[in-house]
Amino acid sequence: MLSSTFERKAFTLLTSLFIGSLVIAAVVSSKIINIFGFYAPAGVLAYSLTFIVSDVISEVWGRERANEVVQCGFIALIAAIVLSWAALHWTPAPFWNGQEGFASVLSNTPRIVLASLVAYLVSQTHDVWLFHLLRGITGEKHLWLRNNVSTVISQLLDSTIFVTIAFYGIMPVTDIIIGQWFAKISIALLDTPFVYMAVSLIRNRAVPAHAS
Repeated sequence: MLSSTFERKAFTLLTSLFIGSLVIAAVVSSKIINIFGFYAPAGVLAYSLTFIVSDVISEVWGRERANEVVQCGFIALIAAIVLSWAALHWTPAPFWNGQEGFASVLSNTPRIVLASLVAYLVSQTHDVWLFHLLRGITGEKHLWLRNNVSTVISQLLDSTIFVTIAFYGIMPVTDIIIGQWFAKISIALLDTPFVYMAVSLIRNRAVPAHAS
């Protein structure tokens, strides 16, 4: 019973981290930041966390559960966008003077909203698919390989789709794609020990669920 409870809590926590990181990444990505001379949307760190989480879920619970989390994340992202839009356009109280600052954070253009949705759905679905393709080849071994390869390629897809749709004709698209991908690759390489730690912890304390 204890191990089963731990497994449930671990999955709930990871799903919460996935959705929370996804939503906050969409909120802050309208700002472009400087990372050692490269330029990337400010949501790069939060969004990169979603790939770490999806790889842990894929490894421990399998492809079907990972895809379910991706689908739930997509629904949560749409809900967050709709709720943000409603809050932004709701008539403010006459004594509240923060509308301009509030709007500067939440008033993402339709292009950024569309870019977030398309890039997310394509890249996350691809990440789960490629992770399990590599798992079928490597078996239980070489988690580091499928973690990094699936993430690096999927992140390139995500960066290219998001930046092109959101900023083409407005900002230097190529520079932002390279900067965002560079940041995501760096995070992907650094996250491997944490992926191993998370997978090991869950498998040691929870009832193992074989990947589908």
